[in-house]
Amino acid sequence: MYYIGIDLGGTNIVAGVVDKDYNIVAKARVKTNLPRETEKIVDDMAYVAKKSVEEAGLTMADIEWVGVGSPGLVNKYTGIVEYSCNLGFNKVHLAEMMKERLGVECYIENDANAAAYGEMLAGAGKGTNSFVAITLGTGVGGGVIMDGKMLNGLNCAGGELGHIVISVDGEPCGCGRNGCWEAYASATACIRQTKRAMLENKDSKMWELVNGNIDEVSGRTAWDAMRIGDKAGSEVVDRYIYYIACGVANIINIIRPEVLCIGGGICNEKEYLMKPLREYVEKETYGNNEADYTKVVVAELGGDAGLIGAALLGNLK
Repeated sequence: MYYIGIDLGGTNIVAGVVDKDYNIVAKARVKTNLPRETEKIVDDMAYVAKKSVEEAGLTMADIEWVGVGSPGLVNKYTGIVEYSCNLGFNKVHLAEMMKERLGVECYIENDANAAAYGEMLAGAGKGTNSFVAITLGTGVGGGVIMDGKMLNGLNCAGGELGHIVISVDGEPCGCGRNGCWEAYASATACIRQTKRAMLENKDSKMWELVNGNIDEVSGRTAWDAMRIGDKAGSEVVDRYIYYIACGVANIINIIRPEVLCIGGGICNEKEYLMKPLREYVEKETYGNNEADYTKVVVAELGGDAGLIGAALLGNLK
């Protein structure tokens, strides 16, 4: 049998047909086109699901179920997205709406949790029972799997790892708190830190890299500057890695998973990121020794993790 996974994002809606061995057979996508009515978003979700089945040379009769990874507060037990500010969802009966449109059972989960599940099944966490996946993007997302089961918490609101505080009364976070890990370790935070360093160091080579226009700063700017020997760029990178490590060490100290993987565009930096990150984490992890050391690795599935994880959500029912 085959399964459909849908990765519902703020920019794109991506659907894929996945087989029992976690291979993506075919994919389809459309723009999310926010803001707009919930019904139209769900209509497009059903459209790309059917399109992916068509691209795979199958029919809906070959599909056992569909799974959806959605941003926001997602109650997998009721099938309701309680709230998603980016999508404009408020108590949306998403599982029921998708079942009506596709004629097969639908399971839903938070998108970061779905990505963690995908990585555990087919990627960096394959063969583990305890696993954490972190995504460093616009924000910081995370999913926790313990004893092979998703850690959801009360009303499925748990696992918001980006909102652990690493600096009391620190940088303001979009969630309304101050000092959240997301405010320091997201790609957005890296850009903000880079701009701040540029304003403080007018002779930095980072200015040359953006043609003198600070609005052209990206998450790569400081890293590119570091590679050409720029002192200010190197300081931004080192401090940013330390911020990532602080949160990673906290999570390891609380959960002690077998493997913790990190995903997001920043992982393209490979050992420029991972070598110093592991060194920081090793120093800050409580009671660290070879017997209980958590492996810190790069995510393997990239953007497909959420799709694969969503497709296999029916296994968690």
